[in-house]
Amino acid sequence: MMKFRFRRQGNDPQREKIKQELFAFNKTVEHGFPHQPSALTFDPQLQLMAIGTKSGAIKIYGSPGVEFTGLHRDTAVVSQIHFLQGQVRLLGHFLASRVTVLLLLRSCDLLCVGTEGGAIHFLDLPRLSLRDNQSLLLDQVMQSVPEDYRCGKSLGPVESLQEHPQQPGKILIGYSRGLVVLWDLSTRNAEQMFLGKQQLESLVWERSGRSFVSSHSDGGYSLWAVASGNTYTHQPVSSSIPYVLYSGGMPRASYGDRHCVTIQQDKQHVTLDFTSRVIDFFTVHTTNLEHDYDDPSALVVLLEEELVVIDLLTTGWPSVPPPYLAPLHSSAITTSCHLDDVPAKLWDRLATAGNSQGTQHAHGSWPICGGKNLAPTPKQQELLLTGHEDGTVRFWDVSAVAMTPLYKLSTANVFHTDSLQEEEWPPFRKVGCFDPYSDDPRLGIQKISLCKYSCRLVVAGTAGQVIVLGLSDERSDHTVDVSTVDLLQDREGFTWKGHDRLEPRTSPAPFPPGFQPLVVVQALPPASVTAVTLHAEWNLVAFGTSHGFGLFDYHRHTAVLARCTLHPNDSLAMEGPLSRVKSLKKSLRQSFRRIRKSRVSGKKRPVPTPTSKEANAALADQEEVAPVQRRIEPRSADDSLSGVVRCLCFADTYLRDGTHHGPTLWAGTNSGSVYAYALEVPGVGGCVEAVLGKEIQLMHRAPVVSICVLDGRGKPLPEPYQASLDLATAPDMTNPHSVLIASEEQLKVFSLPKVGAKTKFKLTAHEGCRVRRVATVTVCSTAQEDYSETSLVCLTNLGDLHLFNVPVLRPQVRYDCIRKEDISGIASCVFTKNGQGFYLISPSEYQRFSLSAKVITEPLCTVELERPLEQHIRSLH
Repeated sequence: MMKFRFRRQGNDPQREKIKQELFAFNKTVEHGFPHQPSALTFDPQLQLMAIGTKSGAIKIYGSPGVEFTGLHRDTAVVSQIHFLQGQVRLLGHFLASRVTVLLLLRSCDLLCVGTEGGAIHFLDLPRLSLRDNQSLLLDQVMQSVPEDYRCGKSLGPVESLQEHPQQPGKILIGYSRGLVVLWDLSTRNAEQMFLGKQQLESLVWERSGRSFVSSHSDGGYSLWAVASGNTYTHQPVSSSIPYVLYSGGMPRASYGDRHCVTIQQDKQHVTLDFTSRVIDFFTVHTTNLEHDYDDPSALVVLLEEELVVIDLLTTGWPSVPPPYLAPLHSSAITTSCHLDDVPAKLWDRLATAGNSQGTQHAHGSWPICGGKNLAPTPKQQELLLTGHEDGTVRFWDVSAVAMTPLYKLSTANVFHTDSLQEEEWPPFRKVGCFDPYSDDPRLGIQKISLCKYSCRLVVAGTAGQVIVLGLSDERSDHTVDVSTVDLLQDREGFTWKGHDRLEPRTSPAPFPPGFQPLVVVQALPPASVTAVTLHAEWNLVAFGTSHGFGLFDYHRHTAVLARCTLHPNDSLAMEGPLSRVKSLKKSLRQSFRRIRKSRVSGKKRPVPTPTSKEANAALADQEEVAPVQRRIEPRSADDSLSGVVRCLCFADTYLRDGTHHGPTLWAGTNSGSVYAYALEVPGVGGCVEAVLGKEIQLMHRAPVVSICVLDGRGKPLPEPYQASLDLATAPDMTNPHSVLIASEEQLKVFSLPKVGAKTKFKLTAHEGCRVRRVATVTVCSTAQEDYSETSLVCLTNLGDLHLFNVPVLRPQVRYDCIRKEDISGIASCVFTKNGQGFYLISPSEYQRFSLSAKVITEPLCTVELERPLEQHIRSLH
């Protein structure tokens, strides 16, 4: 008798080797603006900037692509950071109650630590060892102060420490009550005392060291003369200095709630008015000590929600568009969409439109230019589109490490909105782009679809608006046609209780170069759009809401199809998310805009994702369940919001029979229903027609997350125009097609046209696991240049990623990606076609990751020193 032993799947060494060459999980780079920044420093020698955060992160930035990130082991607020100049080394201070200020001497061998009690301690670097018996205590200073100045009062905490610009070893010490002392570290004596009487905020030296400026709590500043032989100076002198830059300084009664930085030069005077709190600022200026003045070329201001750079060499002191660190959350992000391999023509036209808006970074104008980017030139240009609460869509260059603004589209001018203009009083100038307010919450962008070959764009919003746009290089004034599609079709018993639709403009509106609206499709009722897809080759756009889905021919401006998916008990679908609070929100929004005291919370506003009620039905699936696969619990047919359309898909495939293929539209709902329509798309003249071809009801009524039609080779169909323009391999139309339907509970492949089940995988892991995001990705081998595989990637509500072979659905690898508690991170995740992904780790930052062992976008950079770091360390010892 012959015995056969079959090797189990997963234990094949050859397959395991191939998987290692294909798959690898890496979190690669954090794009965007650091969340809750708390400290700032700059190394003028190496041209590097560092930002510390409240979570203990320290991020170093130089020229675009030069980034380094460090994270403190414990969550702790970085209150101060200082560069050891020229050494690429940082000294950080985490929040402590007694320490008020740090001064790192230019020699980098001594750290002066000021405290709340008025004492100053001295630490040797790099060991951070305390110098014995050399601390400067408050009693020593008080003994040198005139009796009439003392008056029995304490001098208060140390507010400022500044080293003399020309004489190393001498420091200015500023105390809260107003006293300033020039202290000689070598002789341990006070050379001069400046008997100020106003509460002190800060000190800064004039470059020659002959004078310094003190700023005070009443908004004023004073210039003091430093002269040898004068032990006591009672009054400041009046003089003029070339540049004065300061934050605050506004009369509290009128402007105490504004966040300002003022620039004064001779008679020029500008007050930069920001929408978030000023953390710190520095100037980029000459480091040559022989120059009489700093000659600043740029002002860099770190705000709570953005970084603003002002060009001080150009007339009018304009802002410099950032090549990175742009505030992604200038308005709250509501959706995102990624495009790979963007054609050069589309890219250039978008860049030109962005240049005309002033949002494009000009090469060479960025003043923080340290380090060297060693990363190779990206093989393709990639776009990330973000939709926002204020009705804007922002286009970002994510081809490399630096996430750069490319172009911004606003949809607000298509409609009449309650925009509120604020008065500006000279010399105030609004600066920065962070704006937490939305003129109308109905403008919020919910879904985006872009065809990169035809330059057609569809954006859909919170009030049922679906806008089809085309790319134009010229400015245009025109009226936008509006078509309505009633998804209820006069069904009785349903009354919309939510927000009104947006009111379209009836007169011509100006549209700048870039994407301009061709037509607005208004879904009725005006509920939030939950799904949208575009097929530019057929001139069709499909959209879905909580009430149903529609199909629109934007070439002929005619509605093709309106299908209602409501269940009779679906009462929640008739109340919009804004219905109960709209009038209150509107009045509050206008009030906050006037007084500008509102602050955006640290957490990203959750995007409302309706969930179904638990059903008490019996288990419907009694078949044998494999040990690693969890039984699936059926859901009730009359769950609330069961009619929500979750996904839409166009495909050229076999639906009527196995010999004739043609255009089809697929729609999946929250209750596990899938509708497949056969489409007739005529040439010039004639109307598009849609006929229901198949209707599938998943057994357990789990929400349908994704639908993907596979060709005869089991590969996803190419995008519109890809095959006709010879940009992708033509689909296999000779062998039978299939459709992959992913629900929250399982993945299933059906044969076409008979819709017979071929294979399935019931997703498991832990109890309560639900599929949240699905995409097909192409993963290339690191070992074989021409070898790649198509995989299905699934993100679950537990934050883990599962990859499967397509079309057999065999599990390949699993990775932990996002914390399961991070609901907004999971909801915001978007995948790229080459095996990368993005998700929000804060309202202002995307974490980029890669599932591919070959395609990894991460910082690759260096900082060159004039002498090796070891020499620095030896000299310090």
